[in-house]
Amino acid sequence: MTPDPFKNLMVRRKAGEGVYSEGDLGAEMYVIQSGEIRLFRMRDGMKQELAIMEKGDFFGELSVLEGLPRTTGAEALQDAELIEINSATFDRMIRANIEIAVRMLRKLSNRLQEANRKLEAMTNVAPADRPPEAEAVDIDAPAAAPPPPEPEIPAMAAPGSNGDIAVPEGAHGLFIMDGGKRCFPINSGQAIIGRYDPVTGTRPEIDLTQVDINRSVSRRHARVFLQDGSCHLTEEVGALNGTLVNGRRLVPGKPHALATGDRIALGMVALVFKAAAGKTQS
Repeated sequence: MTPDPFKNLMVRRKAGEGVYSEGDLGAEMYVIQSGEIRLFRMRDGMKQELAIMEKGDFFGELSVLEGLPRTTGAEALQDAELIEINSATFDRMIRANIEIAVRMLRKLSNRLQEANRKLEAMTNVAPADRPPEAEAVDIDAPAAAPPPPEPEIPAMAAPGSNGDIAVPEGAHGLFIMDGGKRCFPINSGQAIIGRYDPVTGTRPEIDLTQVDINRSVSRRHARVFLQDGSCHLTEEVGALNGTLVNGRRLVPGKPHALATGDRIALGMVALVFKAAAGKTQS
């Protein structure tokens, strides 16, 4: 068995125990191995929740990258195991887990885009209407999760039956939870399947957050795209719990053509695929 290179870097926090406080000086970032961590800011003596982090998420990276004071507080919502990374081990962590590097780049890219939008909004304000002191752009603030989408329950669905559920007009296909409990239309030529990511503040086009009660689906778990008139599915590199089509495991990065009736398992979430009328069947 290959030894865990980060075993000696593991720290534990009990439920309710703080990791660090807003304004603290520190030179460590953290990767969550288990449990949940809440990021918050103190406002008028009250905790203002900013994000809930879970397994695979990271936080506090600006102290490693820039040596800046903590811009938020962090505390454990439940017993948690964390990998504590300082500047001396940061390079080793990136080399050992490329997914962390990719997600960090996405997070920083998201911050930059948000900062650009705010700067453009301020630039477009007429001088007479511009406030004396423009509000500072805080690109380190974790993005708040937008409200979850309303459940899509097809009117024609019968308990235990998927055959009567129609693909919405304009959609390329449909993912159906068995029995028609929830449906996820494929509305674009390419869509990410996964869960909401509080680290980057992004939500995938096909969002399984509300139905994945076991959190078995990765943030970017798979991708469905249109090719030669039919829908293809490919597992994203770094997806933790695998993707099955009709019981066969997909090879990450290798497309698989979908046909109506295909049964798909993403982690512990089971779906059935239905192609739109007129779409090519594999």
